[in-house]
Amino acid sequence: MSVRPVIHAASARPTLEGAGVKLHRAFGFGTPEETDPFLLFDDFRNNRPEDYRAGFPWHPHRGIETITYVLAGTVDHADSLGNRGNLGAGDVQWMTAGAGILHQEMPQGDPRGRMHGFQLWANLPSRLKMTRPRYQDVKSADIPEVIDDDGTRVRVIVGEFWGRSGPVDGIAAEPLYLDIWVPPLRRRSFPVDTRRRAFAYVFDGTGRFADAAAPKGVLLEKEVMGEERLIRDLSGDRTLIRFGSGDEVTVTAGPAGIRFLLIAGAPIEEPVAWHGPIVMNTRAELMQAMAELRNGTFIRPAH
Repeated sequence: MSVRPVIHAASARPTLEGAGVKLHRAFGFGTPEETDPFLLFDDFRNNRPEDYRAGFPWHPHRGIETITYVLAGTVDHADSLGNRGNLGAGDVQWMTAGAGILHQEMPQGDPRGRMHGFQLWANLPSRLKMTRPRYQDVKSADIPEVIDDDGTRVRVIVGEFWGRSGPVDGIAAEPLYLDIWVPPLRRRSFPVDTRRRAFAYVFDGTGRFADAAAPKGVLLEKEVMGEERLIRDLSGDRTLIRFGSGDEVTVTAGPAGIRFLLIAGAPIEEPVAWHGPIVMNTRAELMQAMAELRNGTFIRPAH
């Protein structure tokens, strides 16, 4: 087994999106080749309703898939095709925008005013850019969770992991999407297909993502089991970690444990022409989409 090295680590940046929602963006609108097949990742987490209540009113999508994972509060959504729904804590929505859809998402806090969720954008290959839109709404109870002997917990949202399969399927990027908790001072490795690009996003606790050489400051297994000292150079809340090639990701949890998303997907390796939530392969295709938005022909009739 070869451990994936860390090639980039950075804190998510505060960003204003939608009608004034305060969130943190881990990546997006930068160099898409670096995160291919993924385009954008946002962490929308707030305890003040005035920071998220305005939501994300009607906006278009074409050529991508959007993945929304809610941890606290709810998100009401609706679209131009007449679909409506509500995502609660632990729920997931995977929307394939395909040829085009108008969509809105309105977050609502829990009884204490807390709102927390993530949105990931995945690119579609050229052959599927103009496919028919579809939804996969998954309730929390339908997402399998695997608990290992040492207390490590993994929710399998997409893909196969430790003998369990996530409920979302038929996704172009062949993704792996896991919600992982590792107990304090435990070192664990998680397999990732070598064909996939991978990143982790830490949102609770701290830890150190190691390469095979176990960099200075990382506790080895015998140290994890027996010593009280802290790990230096920890990755903490709202940290994005991108990995190089290999077939597993290794993390050593800090003194309070670590919870993170581990996401991987097969690169599409096609040109990207991108304007907001519309992502095509060429500038001509992008300009056509913008013209259709203006003249009212953006939404294609169902066949």
